[in-house]
Amino acid sequence: MSYQFKIISNEDLNQIIPMIYDLNEAKISLDVLTSRFNEMKKQNYECAVISIANELVGVAGLWFCTRHYIGKSVELDHVYIKPKYRGNGLGKKFMAWLYTYAKGKGCDSIELNTYVQNNPSHKFYYNEGFEILGYHFLKKL
Repeated sequence: MSYQFKIISNEDLNQIIPMIYDLNEAKISLDVLTSRFNEMKKQNYECAVISIANELVGVAGLWFCTRHYIGKSVELDHVYIKPKYRGNGLGKKFMAWLYTYAKGKGCDSIELNTYVQNNPSHKFYYNEGFEILGYHFLKKL
């Protein structure tokens, strides 16, 4: 399997929306996702993808910032690999590429959130050396 990891331009972000729609189990409409990604283009956001034979099969959003408790950091967002490409080490290779990319941008750490019920992701991130730091709280206004 020949794959490529790369950062896509903000102009190409619409290409990932179908995968993000699948990731969110269609709970957020395509129109809302498109609107939100158009806003994200103006923020400190980048998007990494996995492609195989010109098909996008994986994605990870990257939010860059400096945090008082850890220094320059990247927060991974909406990490997703299409189900038929899972279980063959591709996720581990993608994470290694993301670590190298983040280090190259001067980051000291990587953070992420994962849904409480997403047990397979918990096991994956534990195996990658992530530790639970706290709880993520949300209040809609």
